[in-house]
Amino acid sequence: MAKKILIIDDDPYIVKYISEVLTDNGYATCTASNVEEALDVLKRERPDMVTLDMEMPQEWGPRFYRKMTMIPEFKNMPVVVISGLTGIHLAIRNAVASLAKPFAPEELLSIVENVFRSEEKTRQSILEKG
Repeated sequence: MAKKILIIDDDPYIVKYISEVLTDNGYATCTASNVEEALDVLKRERPDMVTLDMEMPQEWGPRFYRKMTMIPEFKNMPVVVISGLTGIHLAIRNAVASLAKPFAPEELLSIVENVFRSEEKTRQSILEKG
C-alpha cells in the first residue's frame, strides 16, 4: 500500500504541484487548504506524513502543528515545512525538513524517501531485536 501524504497549503496551484510530484512517484495524497480542514482530513485519512505551509488564512501552520501534536496518535507524525516565508526552518522545531518556495521536485522527493526509508530501517531494527 502506498504511503499517504497530507498536503496543507492555501494555494491551489502549490497543492496541485506537490500532489502531482508525489503521485507521479507512487505516493497517495490528500489535501487541505486551512487548519480546520487539515485536522478533519488528518483524522479521516490517517496519512503517513504532512507537508505544511506556514502562512494560511485564519490560522498559521504552527497552530495546526500544535493541534496535531496534541492528538497522541499524530504526535510523532513527520512534517515537512514548505513555505515562502524566510526563517521557516525555525517555525516548526521538530519538522523533518524545511523547503523554501519555489523548490525543486527532486528536493521534496529526496526528503520524503529518506524519511520513509529511515522509518523502515527503524521498524526492521525493532523486529530483529524483538
